[in-house]
Amino acid sequence: MEESQMDGELLKYTQNRELSWLKFNQRVLEEAQDPDVPLLERMKFVAIFTSNLDEFFMIRVGSLYDMASLKEMELDRRSKMTPKEQLERIYEAVEPLYKERDKTYSEIKKRLSPYGICGLSFKELQDPEKKYVKKYFKEQILPVLSPQIVDRNHPFPHLLNKEIYVIASLKRGNQKLFGLVPVPTYLSEILLLPGHDIRYIRMEKILMEYLEIIFDKYEVSDKNYICVTRNGDVSPDDEALDINEDFRNLMKKTLSKRRKMAVVRLETANPLTENMERYFCDRFCITPKQIFRTKMPMKLSYIFSVAEKVPEHMRRTLIYEPFVPQKSAMVDEETSMIRQIRKKDILLSYPYESMEPFLKLLKEASTDPSVVTIKITIYRLSKKARLVEYLCAAAENGKEVTVLIELRARFDEQNNIDWSERLEDAGCRVIYGFENYKVHSKICLITCKTRNGYQYITQIGTGNYNEKTAAMYTDVCLMTADREIGQDGAAFFQNMCMGNLGGSYRHLLVSPYSLKKKVLELIEEETRKGENGRIIMKMNSVTDVDFIEQISRASRAGVEVDLLVRGICCIRPGVEGYTDHVRVTSIVGRFLEHPRIFSFGRGSAQKLYIGSADMMTRNTEKRVEVGCPVYDEDLRARLNHMLQVMLEDNVKARVLDAAGTYLKKGQGEPFVDAQEVFMQEAVQAAAVKKPAKRSIREVLFGIFRR
Repeated sequence: MEESQMDGELLKYTQNRELSWLKFNQRVLEEAQDPDVPLLERMKFVAIFTSNLDEFFMIRVGSLYDMASLKEMELDRRSKMTPKEQLERIYEAVEPLYKERDKTYSEIKKRLSPYGICGLSFKELQDPEKKYVKKYFKEQILPVLSPQIVDRNHPFPHLLNKEIYVIASLKRGNQKLFGLVPVPTYLSEILLLPGHDIRYIRMEKILMEYLEIIFDKYEVSDKNYICVTRNGDVSPDDEALDINEDFRNLMKKTLSKRRKMAVVRLETANPLTENMERYFCDRFCITPKQIFRTKMPMKLSYIFSVAEKVPEHMRRTLIYEPFVPQKSAMVDEETSMIRQIRKKDILLSYPYESMEPFLKLLKEASTDPSVVTIKITIYRLSKKARLVEYLCAAAENGKEVTVLIELRARFDEQNNIDWSERLEDAGCRVIYGFENYKVHSKICLITCKTRNGYQYITQIGTGNYNEKTAAMYTDVCLMTADREIGQDGAAFFQNMCMGNLGGSYRHLLVSPYSLKKKVLELIEEETRKGENGRIIMKMNSVTDVDFIEQISRASRAGVEVDLLVRGICCIRPGVEGYTDHVRVTSIVGRFLEHPRIFSFGRGSAQKLYIGSADMMTRNTEKRVEVGCPVYDEDLRARLNHMLQVMLEDNVKARVLDAAGTYLKKGQGEPFVDAQEVFMQEAVQAAAVKKPAKRSIREVLFGIFRR
């Protein structure tokens, strides 16, 4: 079949990536609208929705913005739209989301007021509060402001990405000017007012109220505040890489360039006058469609600090009951981790179980005399990372420590630069990703020298080695002493150090070469089984056209296919003749769903993998990803249990229909909230664990038989 004909067929059961992402973010907003979610948690979901949308404009809209300026237009294969057409559809789709978000925020804000949690306008302040705010403004804010007029002698300044500026029209005699005041980033975003309640006013509202004092020589009108979003899709892959230039210095230059990129969105608090709209469109080279009015805060990150101030007696009403990651039922805290893993593979499930056993493994390896090397790939780390301290300690103790750190982990570049310098100072061997391929894999290899030769402990994860997000993202972590997997791990690190992306592996699936090929082969195996075939795949996103076409072929052969996809999903299920046997489920809940689990086949013939890759072209062809088979029967049973519970979720799950719309499942008895089930199971398993006498299957399934 010719490519044009194939693409015509593809259009019948696919949808545009960017519009699919906006539907995902709408599901985040639906969590903010759910009356069963505590009020402050609902407000956090509004903040997450806002942060997601900011990043979407910076990265996805930014890249389309660049593509639209090229002479040769590349059509999106899944929708046949040009970049310009995609941008038009995005602007149309975002407009109602702004209105829905404003309405949701207003409703939650109103419901929080009886609890004494009040974000106030200046008019809503009581007289003593107004005096307090004015005194604070004059003493603490005014002295550090940098107001500016714009005229012939004062050019329009560069507005920083996602910073708020208070603006106004100024007049002195016949002279008409434009004035603006940056909201200082070193001040708190809100001013808490005296009293027992949590009453506060945002900093931009204070500045807007006192513009007449700031510009005391002028008549002030048309007060407003604005925020620009700039193209943040700066990739060093696109830069001319000087072979003699240190890669870390290149990344520092890249971060500096990001601050100066083109404006892709302008947000305003109040409607702009016709003159101001025209002025900003000319100044930023944008169209009116790129201007969005918001009635809620342009930044909402402060809500997380507000939540921390809630009195104890109100916390259960307004905030989720705290969940502490539990001790794993598989791990004996009194026994060496290396010894335990040699006896039996261990699987951790975050955030239901603690990351502590893996950190303990690294700490133990840093001092164990038998350990000769530790090798690890790092994509994202928290600001405070014990993992780095253990790696540094290992190097200082004479172990050979190799760290492949990806400096291009978007928005974490500076953090990774800092950590790479710390690791090098301690004596670790630090290498970076490839010029055109990000290293996104999560693999750690510990090599021990014993009387019987070398033994390996291999850890493969679906999420980053980030101690903070391990308590917020759902992920799985496999630790195994399987010799052949360890040999694959050793070969992987050798290949990475030598710049060889096309290595050969017996067990590991490694992109950009073997992972996609193997996944397509596994789907083909199930396709040949017809109605006896079975595929379940849990991922964050699905965009890869080859994968989508292969899934469609499996469906047409009668294979039962379940795709658990949190975010973007470009395949439309249930399209007659193409995806009749495909179901797509998305779960958006308290924790961010993040594991990648791939299941092919049934029963003893089932092939089960975990890994770091989504079925996106960027992951399958432009990144180094690692997938690993799970062979231990108890762990396979546990992963199958997890998949089954997620497929049964009828509380937080949404099902994608043939038209591309996500619908809530009809709730029947019993109610199944997968994340709630896993929390309860982790708590009960930790309470009764007897690892020396009971297998994980006995612990988990003996108690929680469904």
